[in-house]
Amino acid sequence: MSVSGAAFDFTLLKRVLHYVKPWRKLLVGAIGLTITMAFISPIRPLLIQYAVDHFILTPEPTKLLWITLLMVGVLLIESAGQFFSAYITNKLGQYVIRDLRNDVYGHISRMKTAYFDKSPIGSLVTRVVSDIETIASIFTEGIVILFGDILQLLVVLIVMFAIDWQLTLISISTIPLLLIATNIFKNGIKSAFQDVRTQVAHINTFVQEHISGMNVVQIFNREEEELKRFKVINRAHTKAHIRSVWHYSVFFPITEILSAVSLGLLIWLGARGVISGTFTIGNLVAFTMFVGMLFRPIRMLADRFNTLQMGMVSSERVFQVLDTFERIDDTGKLQPAQLKGDIEFKDVSMWYSPDVKVLDGLSFKVKAGSTIAIVGATGAGKTSIINLINRSYEFQQGEILIDGHPIRDYQIQCLRNHIAIVLQDVFLFSDTIANNISLGDTQISREAIEAAAKKVGADAFIKKLPGGYDFNVMERGGMLSAGQRQLIAFIRAYLFNPEILVLDEATSSVDIETEMLIQEAMDALTKNRTAIIIAHRLSTIQKADQIFVMEKGRLIESGTHQELLALEGQYKRLYELQFGAESA
Repeated sequence: MSVSGAAFDFTLLKRVLHYVKPWRKLLVGAIGLTITMAFISPIRPLLIQYAVDHFILTPEPTKLLWITLLMVGVLLIESAGQFFSAYITNKLGQYVIRDLRNDVYGHISRMKTAYFDKSPIGSLVTRVVSDIETIASIFTEGIVILFGDILQLLVVLIVMFAIDWQLTLISISTIPLLLIATNIFKNGIKSAFQDVRTQVAHINTFVQEHISGMNVVQIFNREEEELKRFKVINRAHTKAHIRSVWHYSVFFPITEILSAVSLGLLIWLGARGVISGTFTIGNLVAFTMFVGMLFRPIRMLADRFNTLQMGMVSSERVFQVLDTFERIDDTGKLQPAQLKGDIEFKDVSMWYSPDVKVLDGLSFKVKAGSTIAIVGATGAGKTSIINLINRSYEFQQGEILIDGHPIRDYQIQCLRNHIAIVLQDVFLFSDTIANNISLGDTQISREAIEAAAKKVGADAFIKKLPGGYDFNVMERGGMLSAGQRQLIAFIRAYLFNPEILVLDEATSSVDIETEMLIQEAMDALTKNRTAIIIAHRLSTIQKADQIFVMEKGRLIESGTHQELLALEGQYKRLYELQFGAESA
């Protein structure tokens, strides 16, 4: 889909107008007002013409008063019409982008995890926020206003020719030059606007990434270098805007000059006609007003077209997101109220790309209620296993069974309701501790939150914070330490009472004291549920019912801690390396 061409891409416009259907009454009202205003607009110049010719040159004070009051009434009607037209079109635009933004955000939220691995977050933010905001201009400054301007031009021209064709030809003598200038401006500003939208996406992406990763920038003393990179992107952004400003700076003076030339010709030739008796003074006065009514819409015509073009460019970007269907197939029908927690991998293979195989013929069983641990070097495929269990990613070969049923037979939302995961990199929202634990679920009481925190052993540190459970952790939990964030995630997982609990390096970033808190709660947390622990610290998994040792996507050893040590294989080497290093 592309809009690099005419401003009116009817395919895109049709898709945008689809969102108008629930608000068609507003659109009809806006169009009705626009048509009415186009026919009302010539009335005041006609009344002035009549007043000059009949009540001023031949004084008629009483009639002049009445026609003046009539002009004031017409002016009030025009003002009211302009108010309601602006209000309705803006209201319509806001309703449309509200519905469209809901659809886009909802669509993005259902994308599979792999989509976010390759899509810059800043670009997605631009699509959801500023690009959709630009689409509102299609209604507020674009299609309806454009239609009204063109209709007003036609009505005014018809009235002018009806009054006097000679004065009309004089008035429009410079319009061909104005149309040429308008076309040049339209083409130039269109490319400038497209460049502006591209540069906005670039700057949003850079700022989003670098503010999120500012600690890395500062740790490695990269502030000056990253500032230089930002200046390059910001300079391109500024140049794109200046290009658009340059086009406006050239175009509007040209239109003013042509309008002044047209008005000058009208007064010069018209005055001569008045002297010779060809035209009346009323005609000349009315036509000076008509010239303004002609040139203003033509001057704005290019701006309207390019506003519409900007809306179309933004629409293309937004609909590209909506047309991207990178989702996990959710065709499963099973929605059990509870799971036992049996898990089985049968010859499962997975790859992110054809040349990068992550899991290679993996097979194992996990009995319901048991605790298993998965260890191995970085890149062995440990995290990929849990990504498959909660269906964040898809596997290409083999089969995964939960309680004896293929995992793809489960409805995804139902499946995830029975699985809780505590990740190494805990994400907390800019909200209170209580809301981060409950994730805004109003059915979870404060008492339940506090009970879960006590069970995990985190209640004491939370109550020491200003505001306790109402303490705002700020963006990404920046007001808490890594260990405290881990404990919050642990409470969150426990509170949702899953049948399957997954801890992905959940203790790797915490201090010894916090690890001890988690270890004390571990027995209670894993009781009567299936627990999968992925860990580098072998001290945290020695009580596991079974330990799986992974290497390059394959299961190479399995057994209890003592059994694996007795094998004197990879697990024992990992154990000796780790505990030898700790002793040293």
